[in-house]
Amino acid sequence: MATNVRAWVADTRERMDEDILGGLQLGAYYLYVGLWLTLSTRLRFGTPAYEREWDLLVILDTCRTDALAAVADEYDFLDEREAIWSPGSTSSEWVSHTFDRKYASSISRTAYVTANPHSEEVLRNRLLPPQYVATPVTWPDWNPVEPEVFGLLDEVWADSRSERLGITPPEAVTDRAISVGREADVDRIVVHYMQPHAPYIADAIESEDPVSETCAEPFEPLRRGEIDQATVWDHYLDNLRLVLDEVTVLLENVDADRVAITADHGEAFGEWGFYEHPVGCPLPAVKRVPWVETTATDQGTRDPPPVTTGPAEHDVADHLRDLGYR
Repeated sequence: MATNVRAWVADTRERMDEDILGGLQLGAYYLYVGLWLTLSTRLRFGTPAYEREWDLLVILDTCRTDALAAVADEYDFLDEREAIWSPGSTSSEWVSHTFDRKYASSISRTAYVTANPHSEEVLRNRLLPPQYVATPVTWPDWNPVEPEVFGLLDEVWADSRSERLGITPPEAVTDRAISVGREADVDRIVVHYMQPHAPYIADAIESEDPVSETCAEPFEPLRRGEIDQATVWDHYLDNLRLVLDEVTVLLENVDADRVAITADHGEAFGEWGFYEHPVGCPLPAVKRVPWVETTATDQGTRDPPPVTTGPAEHDVADHLRDLGYR
C-alpha cells in the first residue's frame, strides 16, 4: 500500500509540474500553496460543517454553486439555496478541516458514509495536504481525528467500485446511507457522494456501455483544446443530475429534521487558467460552494440489499487514479 501511494504521489507531482496554472512559475505557486496551507490551518478560512446545524449532511463532490442553480428547478428540495466558503479546494483539505480533533466529541456521534477514498489517505494513512504538490515552505497545523473516533465510518469506495464505470456509483452510497439511517445509533450522518466529480458516468449508466474516454478524463482534452467547455459542462451537469436523483431517494428513506446539501469544493473549467480543483485554489468557482437546507422523511420507498462488506478489491491508489489524480 505505502509503495503504491508513493508512486501515485510521484505521478501526481509530475502531472502538476507539467500542467497546473499554465504559464505561472511553479516555484511561485508552490510557495503560495505552502503559505496558504500554513495560514489556513491556523486561521480557518471558510465554514467548517460542524459550525452549522444539521442532522444529515450530504456532500456532492465538486459541485459548483452555478451548476446547482442550473438544475435547481428540476428538484423541489433545491428551492432555497445559499453559498458558503469551503475550508478547502481539495477533498483532502476538506476532510482534514471538517474532521478536525476540535470537533471530536461531535464526530464520535457521527456516521460518515463515503465514496471518497481520501478518507483512507487522510484519516488512516495520515497523508495530509499538500498531498500532490512539493511545497518548499510549509508549516501546516493539521489535526484530523483517527478513523476510530467516528461513531461509524463506512468507506463505500472500498468495496462498491464498479469495474465498468471506474468509480463508486451513487446508488451504492444511497443504499448504505439508508441502512445507516435506519439502523445506526448516531446523532448525525455525513453522506459523501463522488458525483458530480469526473468520471462523468451518467451516459454510461443509462446505456450500460463503458464510460467514454472523454467522460472518463475530460480535463486533459479540455486543456489541449480538443473538446469545448460547453460539452464538458453538459456532461458535468448530467453527472450532477445523476447524483441528485439519488439524493431524492435518500430524502425519502431517512428521517432527518435538518438536512444540509453542500460540496467539499467546486470545479474549475478553465477560468483564469485553472482546471479541476488544485490545492489552495482561490477561485470562487472552486472555493464557493452551495448550501441547501431541507428535511427528510422515511417513506420506505427503497429497501437496500443487506450490507456485505469485505476486503477491498482495489487499493486507494487505484481509486484515486480513476478519479483523475495521477
